Amino acid sequence: MTVLTLNREDVLKVLPKVDVFSTVEAMFGALGRGEAVQPKQVQTLFPNDKGDFINYTGVWMSAGVYGLKTSPFIVQEKGYTVTAWTLLMSTETGNPLLLVDSSRLTLERTAATTAVAVKYLARKDAKHLAVIGTGAQALAHIRYVFGLRDWESVRVWSLNSHELTEDKREEFKAAAQGRLEFVSSKAEALQKADVILLCTSAAQAVISTTDIKGAPLITSISTNAPGAHEVDPAMLAKMDVYCDCTATTATVAGEMKLATEAGTWKPERVKGDLGALVNKACEMPAYDRPVYFRSIGQGLEDVAVALAVYKEIKNEGDQQ
Repeated sequence: MTVLTLNREDVLKVLPKVDVFSTVEAMFGALGRGEAVQPKQVQTLFPNDKGDFINYTGVWMSAGVYGLKTSPFIVQEKGYTVTAWTLLMSTETGNPLLLVDSSRLTLERTAATTAVAVKYLARKDAKHLAVIGTGAQALAHIRYVFGLRDWESVRVWSLNSHELTEDKREEFKAAAQGRLEFVSSKAEALQKADVILLCTSAAQAVISTTDIKGAPLITSISTNAPGAHEVDPAMLAKMDVYCDCTATTATVAGEMKLATEAGTWKPERVKGDLGALVNKACEMPAYDRPVYFRSIGQGLEDVAVALAVYKEIKNEGDQQ
């Protein structure tokens, strides 16, 4: 048996032809209809403090696949090594279909998931976009959300904005078709913002209640550092809260755990997740207070984007 294996370079070649957004949206729709299963991620520690690995699994039955992404953190004599690989399996034959380097795919599926949330949760007349962060995730988020609304302004800020090369600044501006500007303060970035994309690797809150005016949509990805959160946990009680998958996120995300422990919020207060939003099966925001969307990264996202890549490779092969 030959299993299609793709490295990072292979992925970069095929990605421009793959509709990651539509694939992720369709997958969450299937999840909301009970056609997919999203277990919780599982962390396993290596002996003698040598690191760990996390497995992200998922079953997309109506698409005929299941799979897992495994991501190790391996402690070396100097520093550490982090990789990520996704194994895609057939639910019809039980055979492997694809083994793919997931480093770039993780970036894409994370930004696409946020974009699906923006599609359904941002006000239809949203005009002003704020992005906190200037790394790869920030750039990917801008690429994915730019076409979802008629943005009049896109303001970007981070603590490291001043370190960006001119080439990187031009890359950001190109992603927003010239409508993007880098600003010198967080307050300036958030001014009049209808949508705020938090795209940082911060382990502690980067915004608090006093930073927010009006009722914007705030999205957060954060990092997998213990207890990591990009918003002040006290803010949850003052927002309409949504997430990527209620069953796996509401008790895991750092700010949600901290707010629950403090007694200021409960996981039952999540108003809906992407499965419900795509299927129009949950209450929409009234926009009388801020709206918050939190994602932690789901195995089904990895399965979905791996499947999209697999289909594109197979399609190219059939046309030759």
